[in-house]
Amino acid sequence: MRLAREASLFAVGGVIGFIVDAGIVQTLVRMGGWDPYLARVPSFLVAASVTWWWNRHFSFAHRRGDDAHREWLRWMAVMGVGAVINYGTYALVLALSQTARSWPALGVAAGSCVAALANFAGARRVVFRRVE
Repeated sequence: MRLAREASLFAVGGVIGFIVDAGIVQTLVRMGGWDPYLARVPSFLVAASVTWWWNRHFSFAHRRGDDAHREWLRWMAVMGVGAVINYGTYALVLALSQTARSWPALGVAAGSCVAALANFAGARRVVFRRVE
């Protein structure tokens, strides 16, 4: 049951992260005139930090062991792998769809879905590996 609970809470954190990520990228592109590829850098950094906080306090609270700074650094490294998967999917969707170039949040959604499983496995096995 613990795995199902962790996965469910991780999914909630993922939705929160998606809202943050998509909201930032959409705002930067539509209102700020940013390049949609470059806009993913700050949107990812903020969203990854938000999801780390969520998962530290909810999904994997019973697995925390390190101080917050070390844990966040490990989180960002692991999520970096997921980000490569996520960004590759995002770039592919934008390359294939004029609609997605106008609405890059669609690409964010596709990338988030593809990377979700890799991110969960990395979070559980690498970042929050301690079980009490």
